[in-house]
Amino acid sequence: MNKIILRSIINNFVVLIIGSSVLMHAQDRDTSSLRSSSIHEVLLSINQTMRDNLYDASIVPSTEYQTIEKGLLELSLSSSDMESFVKGFNDLWARGPFSHVRLVRARMSAEMTAHYLDTMSVPGNGASLRWMDDVAVLNVSTMMGRNTIDQITEAFKAVTDRKARALIIDLRKNSGGAFAVRPLVGHLLQKDLEAGVFLSRRWTEQHTAPPDDAAVRSLRAWDGWSIRAFWNDVHANGVLRIVFPPLKPHFDGPVYVLTSRKTASAAELAADALLASGRAVVIGERTSGQMLSQKMYDIPHGLQLSLPVADYYAKHSGRIEGRGITPSVIVPSDSAMAKTLELIKKRSEK
Repeated sequence: MNKIILRSIINNFVVLIIGSSVLMHAQDRDTSSLRSSSIHEVLLSINQTMRDNLYDASIVPSTEYQTIEKGLLELSLSSSDMESFVKGFNDLWARGPFSHVRLVRARMSAEMTAHYLDTMSVPGNGASLRWMDDVAVLNVSTMMGRNTIDQITEAFKAVTDRKARALIIDLRKNSGGAFAVRPLVGHLLQKDLEAGVFLSRRWTEQHTAPPDDAAVRSLRAWDGWSIRAFWNDVHANGVLRIVFPPLKPHFDGPVYVLTSRKTASAAELAADALLASGRAVVIGERTSGQMLSQKMYDIPHGLQLSLPVADYYAKHSGRIEGRGITPSVIVPSDSAMAKTLELIKKRSEK
């Protein structure tokens, strides 16, 4: 009897183990299926959002863009989880046909992100001033942040009060941002500077080239200070005219701008504007050529997609995206400061 009972217990245990194993495999299949479904849903949302909002719809049929979409489809099928898909997405777009595309885990909604960008202050100093004898060196590491705007304004007060012999603006580590470009350029001008235009989908759907000078002059210059207002206006109008007005205090001494391959976006806009004004000598490397305006969109499963909604055409340099700004004096970026000091010394000896 004991043997019969023992055999029954063993048989039941084996059945339990087998059943549990089958259940676990079924759950794994369900989890894998759910994960694949989620990634597929994200991919569909990304593709539709890009096609609906990209600054120029004519890019979508291009070989380069279609190659990216094919790569993303393959990535969605091979990704083991959402994190690997997000990483793979950003790796693919780092080699994409245009800049300012990124997928991240959302910390807040796209609308809240836009509000935050309008009101944020960057940690530490977005702009800092130091002196090398009577030469002022203004390091601007970002164009973001209300405090960066204030720091640039305060720096120009110090530069003009001390009557600096020259001003060096270091943009070598500046990857862009927003409105801090205005005081950086404005305090060096004596009259309005026609900088360029931003063009959105509304323009590119109806035109194959940027507006000519006469058409641009017929537009009111955009004078907003809100990223949300910029997105709304460029979407509604199709074209925004960018003009830099002069600001006080005005510095009228020699100006040198340092650039590198990392100088990007709004920092490139600044370098171009200062070249166009004739107020600066740009020294260093060709800039990165990443001059588009991006906007954030909410994507399912807690993700947020940044994509470019406007292209920029400078009056001086033309389209900057994919080309960059060529310096007046081309040297490796780590030699740019020494070269600049050499030029300042030669100028003083004349």
